[in-house]
Amino acid sequence: MSILLGAALEYQSLTSAEPRLLNNVPDALTRAVRWVHSSEVLDIAPLLSGGELLLSGGQALAGVTADRQAEYVRELATRGIAALALETGPALPEVPAGMLEIAEAAGLPVIELRHVVPFVGVMQEINSLLVSESVEHLQHGDQASHAMAAELAHGGGLDQLLAVLSERTGASARLVSPSGLTLGAAGSFDDDGTVTTVDVPVRGVLAARLELETHDGADGGLARVAGERSVDILGLALLQRMPPGLKELAGIELMRAINAGGQHWQLQQLGPASGFPVNGLVAAVVVRSTGAGHLRPAVDALLRERVPHSASYANNAELIALASLDGASLAGGAAARRELMEALRQLEVPAGSLVAVGPLGRGIAEAPWSLAEARRALDLTPAGNGVVDADTLAVELLAQESLEPGTREGFVQRQLGAVVEHDRLKKSELMRTLTVWLDTGCNTAQAARELHLERQSLHHRLQRIFELCGGDPRGNGRLAALHLATRLARV
Repeated sequence: MSILLGAALEYQSLTSAEPRLLNNVPDALTRAVRWVHSSEVLDIAPLLSGGELLLSGGQALAGVTADRQAEYVRELATRGIAALALETGPALPEVPAGMLEIAEAAGLPVIELRHVVPFVGVMQEINSLLVSESVEHLQHGDQASHAMAAELAHGGGLDQLLAVLSERTGASARLVSPSGLTLGAAGSFDDDGTVTTVDVPVRGVLAARLELETHDGADGGLARVAGERSVDILGLALLQRMPPGLKELAGIELMRAINAGGQHWQLQQLGPASGFPVNGLVAAVVVRSTGAGHLRPAVDALLRERVPHSASYANNAELIALASLDGASLAGGAAARRELMEALRQLEVPAGSLVAVGPLGRGIAEAPWSLAEARRALDLTPAGNGVVDADTLAVELLAQESLEPGTREGFVQRQLGAVVEHDRLKKSELMRTLTVWLDTGCNTAQAARELHLERQSLHHRLQRIFELCGGDPRGNGRLAALHLATRLARV
């Protein structure tokens, strides 16, 4: 469950630190805190999943460059944490102004803790409350689900099931089809409350969305948990009312077969039955997000609009989809794939979500390969938001598959060992600078923009890199080797 950030700062364990919000982030104090965590590790962002109040003593931040401080807050903002609370004192007398500006631009609230408090005590007080509330909500959610199951067993329809859910949660409830048609409702919706949406699939196919509206005084957390617990019951009721057709069932089985790396003959049977030509061009899409299941309606709608045919399948925190692409030639298919990626970049996703598009598959039999490459591309991508093109990571994917780790590491060390050593000793960012410069085609102006550096500062960094690498690689034939080494370093 969660509490508001403003309420968390008023707990006794934190008030003695005299917390103070340092930057201007809209609605910062009304952000939901779902957990309190403490860490001095600067690379903590990939281990966070969003909604955390992160406590830090500031010692690690005080000893790094301004660039690294900026990268730290950007990474945390990308993960969608609720706020960063920094303890000021001898190690970190004040939070750097530049760091605050970047955090504000990224939408990350930064809180100053002006006195020392035991972080363990803060976590125990707030987290124990969150755990207790979660357990209570789960119990009430199960009770609501059992009551709905009893109603269904006695012949109750969708309106009766939703009435039970509404009575148990204090929320208005309605079930809406993917096309927007209301299938059943209980209570009144006035659009002034908070609406929680839960997907209701039938045999893996999105059949409806459950909407629960709560107002002041009602427990939104309970409504969400009870709604999630009621999905199976509502799915059974929908199955009785409108069972999926053969084409939908074939699509479900096709996606399961692709996910499991099915045999060619199996895919060639299921593909046409679900609407995919055997020899048509395809590309897999993988969405990794804490809200992957909730994103399925939006992804399905986007695919229906952009491609001739598609299918999707949700599994835990991952949503996979297959797109059939227009184009009688590979060039036409590649163009359609680029348009699909551009559309996916416009998709609104929760913070910390990543979307990958696999390479172009020549026929349904190559769909598992496209899916596998998309997943591998995500594994190679740092945490953050955005759309990843597996084709842009072709070098890394090939190296990971074909070169032993020792061979890769040896090549990187021989080409860039001096740069790596400099970064380690000086806490510099020469390796990242070189990587961005090479990835932009040695375009100094573009690299400076991506690194948030003045062009003169970038020139100074590049000059130092050239000294460590034996000269400007554009004039000594080492450009390809150095670029390959930076790519292998990511693997």
